[in-house]
Amino acid sequence: MTDARIPLRWTPRHRPLSVRAVIASGAAAKALARRVAALDDDAMRSLTAVAGDDVFVVLGESSTLPWIDGVTYLGRDDAAPDLLLPTAVAPTIPAAVLAAAVRKLVPRMAPVAVQPSPARLIPCGAARAIDRGRLAAWLEAR
Repeated sequence: MTDARIPLRWTPRHRPLSVRAVIASGAAAKALARRVAALDDDAMRSLTAVAGDDVFVVLGESSTLPWIDGVTYLGRDDAAPDLLLPTAVAPTIPAAVLAAAVRKLVPRMAPVAVQPSPARLIPCGAARAIDRGRLAAWLEAR
């Protein structure tokens, strides 16, 4: 059997997706986390998040998400509801095909955030309410 790989590229969307999440890596992840930490308690309660060594993802309604430079805003495409895809760019392969491929790699952690650059998949099924103490510890460790 041959390993047939289809290159994944991104092209501008004709119509942006509605924002449902924001993802950042590197220095932008720290900036995003600091911005979230500065939110008041009511605003923070409306969000959930998941974090890794070099990545921070915040999920919520667009009106409650922090807006900063250097991050990627994500939304849901009806053709791939288990994925959080960039709002401004679309994959060059059909979203449903991308979702099927992602399900093979990440079978039970929907939704899955798809970050185009650096390319990565972030399972967000474990996203939880944001705890100020844990957020501060995450920031301090970076």
